[in-house]
Amino acid sequence: MLGFTPAGWAGPGHDHGDAPPTQGGSVSPRFAAVSETFELVGIVQGKQITLYLDHSADNSPVHNARLELELGGQKIPVQSHGVGEFLATLDRELPGGLHPVLATVVAADATDLLASELDLHEDKHEVRPARLSVWLLYAGLALALGGLAVWGLRRQRGRRHSLNGGAA
Repeated sequence: MLGFTPAGWAGPGHDHGDAPPTQGGSVSPRFAAVSETFELVGIVQGKQITLYLDHSADNSPVHNARLELELGGQKIPVQSHGVGEFLATLDRELPGGLHPVLATVVAADATDLLASELDLHEDKHEVRPARLSVWLLYAGLALALGGLAVWGLRRQRGRRHSLNGGAA
């Protein structure tokens, strides 16, 4: 009967299933905007937005670029913080909901307008323990298998007894 033990009885992280590993901790809200020339990723942490600007063709950072950012219809000042990295600071934290993002990239070899959306809805992931009905189902299956095993053993013993001449 141990062969029929469900994998759900294993503790967290011990089921050896094909499920992808879950991330621990929280992930900052982010947005991505892509064109044929550039890729822009923005990571929001409170009032600060870190922006990464790369070339779409080879994913290399864009050198000597200027970036203008508009978030939810409001222009936000952007400062270069290294090759392909920029920082923007909001006046106040953004409320929940969808916020349109528009970025203008001016580089030596190209100018482009990138558009995206920033989704600040909270994901509600809740881990629920196994329901009682599932445990009762498994207990019922184990009881039924045990009953079948006892019935089979008694039947087999009865056949042997009748083959040996039975009780005198």
